Amino acid sequence: MAKQLLGKEVTAAMNEKLQQRVAALKEKGVTPKLAIVRCGENPSDLSYEKGATARAELIGVEVQKFVLPEDVTKEALIAQIEAINADDSIHGCLMFRPLPKHLKADQDEICNHLAARKDVDCMTDLSNAGVFTGKKLGFAPCTPQACMEILDYYGIDCKGKNAVVIGRSLVVGKPAAMMLMAKNATVTVCHSKSENLKQICAQADIIIAAVGKPMTVTADMVKEGACVIDVGINRIPSEKTKSGYRLVGDVDFENVAPKCSKITPVPGGVGPMTVAMLMSNTVAAYMRHI
Repeated sequence: MAKQLLGKEVTAAMNEKLQQRVAALKEKGVTPKLAIVRCGENPSDLSYEKGATARAELIGVEVQKFVLPEDVTKEALIAQIEAINADDSIHGCLMFRPLPKHLKADQDEICNHLAARKDVDCMTDLSNAGVFTGKKLGFAPCTPQACMEILDYYGIDCKGKNAVVIGRSLVVGKPAAMMLMAKNATVTVCHSKSENLKQICAQADIIIAAVGKPMTVTADMVKEGACVIDVGINRIPSEKTKSGYRLVGDVDFENVAPKCSKITPVPGGVGPMTVAMLMSNTVAAYMRHI
C-alpha cells in the first residue's frame, strides 16, 4: 500500500516555521498583514475566510477585512484595491473570485490593479508571468505551490523524473508544470483533448491530477511505484453520510493506491495546505520588500 502524503503533516511543519519567523519580525516591531477583500456573502467565501483568519491568528499574521456589497461598482472595487496598494502596513491581499456576475467581464482588469508585490494569491498577469519566467514578480498560485511543498517535505526528488500534469488551467495545471520543470523534471501536460492519456500516464514517475473530474486517474493508468498528487475535490452522492455526499479527488484512490509508492488522499492531502501557502506568501511578501 502506498505511503499517504498528508497535508496536515506538511502544514504543521510550515506553521512552526512561520510562527518562528513572524515572532522574530514582531520583536522588530513588524507584523505581517493580509488584506481580505470580499464582495457579498457567498458561503464558500465566508468559509474560506474563516479558515484563513484562524490560520493567520495561529501564526501571528494580522488580517484586515474589506467587505463590500455584492452590487459594488467596478470603480469602487478598483478604488479599494488601489487603497490597499498604497497602504504600507498591508503586505499581501486575497480577493475572493469569481467576482459578482455584473463584474465578470471586467474581472481580469480589476485584478490587475493589485500591485504584484502584494498578490499572494496569483490573481494578476504579472504574478503569472513570474511563474513562467522564474522571476519573483509576484507569487505563484497556492495550490500548485502546495503540491511542490508536499514533494519537498517528503523528499521526493523530481530531477530527471517523468512527470505528467493532467489539467492545463492557470490556477493549477500550467503553473504546476512550470514548477516541476524548475525542479528538473521532464514534464508532459495532458488535457481534455489529449490522446492516449492512459499510455502517457503509465510512463510517469509523478502524476499531478487537477481536472475536477472523479475517477479520471484509474489503476491501469499508473505504473508500479509512481507518486500521485491528487488536487481534485469533487462531491459525489453517498448514502453513508448525513450530507448525502462525500468528497473524492480526481484519482480512483482505492484502486490506485496499491500500485503507488506515494499518494495524497482526498480529503486530507493538498486541500489543507492552500491556506498555509497563503500565509507563507504573505510573510514572504513582507520579507521581499524590507
